[in-house]
Amino acid sequence: MAVDAAALPTWALTAGVFVLAGAVKGLLGLGLPTVSMALLALWMPQAQAAALLVLPSLVTNLWQAGPWRAAMALLRRTAGLQIGLAAGTLGGLAVWGPPAGRIGGLLLGLALIAYAGWGLAGRAGTLTPRQARRAGPIVGVLTGLLTALTGVFVMPVVPYLQSLGLDRPALMRAMGLSFSTCTLALGIGLGGSSGMVGADVGWASVAMLAPAWLGMALGQRLQARMPVTLFRRCFFAALALLGGWMVLRA
Repeated sequence: MAVDAAALPTWALTAGVFVLAGAVKGLLGLGLPTVSMALLALWMPQAQAAALLVLPSLVTNLWQAGPWRAAMALLRRTAGLQIGLAAGTLGGLAVWGPPAGRIGGLLLGLALIAYAGWGLAGRAGTLTPRQARRAGPIVGVLTGLLTALTGVFVMPVVPYLQSLGLDRPALMRAMGLSFSTCTLALGIGLGGSSGMVGADVGWASVAMLAPAWLGMALGQRLQARMPVTLFRRCFFAALALLGGWMVLRA
């Protein structure tokens, strides 16, 4: 893939966005699509930004989901959620087309702010196994629909996963699995319905793997040294900041 010298500053800026987004993801277990979509949309169409992050998001999420022996147990436990995520994302893309709507971004931003405020003020509730099974497909479809609107897959799947009573490693693994499902569905939907994942965008997405991976590795090293209480505060504070940014953009 040849790169025009005049485009090198844009490439460098894009790579810097993926390093930053990867670091946030490595630290908190989420944030790569949210941060990258918010910043990349400053100089490229929202649908193009969504197509660009497909491969970096998928690879880092699969990495986060490991080791696979433990991941498979979580996959069986959240099977209804995963089916709902795929169905909601593909269905939303079929109805609305590629991410471009400001209303979806506004709603997602407000939801993130509300959830972060609730999380900082108190403790998240816990669902019983029966409640979790019933709610999983519904949560998956709602998250998938918001993914189709915004290219971001955070709400309401993250609070649902937190309500399962998982410890921090299992929560990070479950988020990696769920985000992988959304990313796969998003990539299939963008490539099949809108043709956004063409050769040029595909190679650009490959090129962003290295900066995203570098950022995630840095974030994971910091997270391993972080106390649980501080991790929780940073987690919800980051959600509030991301939500505020999305509201301002919308």
